[in-house]
Amino acid sequence: MHSTARTKKKLRAGLAAVVLAVVAFGLVWFEPWALWVDETVKEELPSATSTGGGRAEPGTAASPAPAGPRELARGELISHEHTTTGSVKLVQLADGTRTLRFEGLDTSSGPDLRVWLTDAPVKAGRAGWHVFDDGKHISLGKLKGNKGDQNYALPADIDWNAYTSVSIWCDRFDVSFGAAELTRA
Repeated sequence: MHSTARTKKKLRAGLAAVVLAVVAFGLVWFEPWALWVDETVKEELPSATSTGGGRAEPGTAASPAPAGPRELARGELISHEHTTTGSVKLVQLADGTRTLRFEGLDTSSGPDLRVWLTDAPVKAGRAGWHVFDDGKHISLGKLKGNKGDQNYALPADIDWNAYTSVSIWCDRFDVSFGAAELTRA
């Protein structure tokens, strides 16, 4: 009888250790607290002297630069996995650099959110949650904050015309939080 009680005690301790390990893994993987933590970013549109953005196409150096920022494309964010609102602009600065800009962004915070420029169509509802990694996409970096106005420089070597949409992509769970179709100006 004594050994049966000891065996049961060991089983309970083992089970408790497994449950604790599963809960700890879940907390680390899902980061549920991130849904209640907001990060607001309020960036101005970069000036023409900023560095790190894309340049005008090769061979156009002789043409005069525009006097100021020029909007190349725009779109309105729609919700996917999480409620997401705001607008997106693709802007060319006077020096030829290009920037993707979110204005009035409002989405949930989450683990490993990225800004993706993609060639995928923007679909409403659940049909649009997983399409953005099916085709051509480029990451412009981690989402700086889940609220506000923010800028992402486009690499100099990409043809932005090959991309038709923007997604706030959760790389951890392969799902779009929200997206916008880009309409050329």
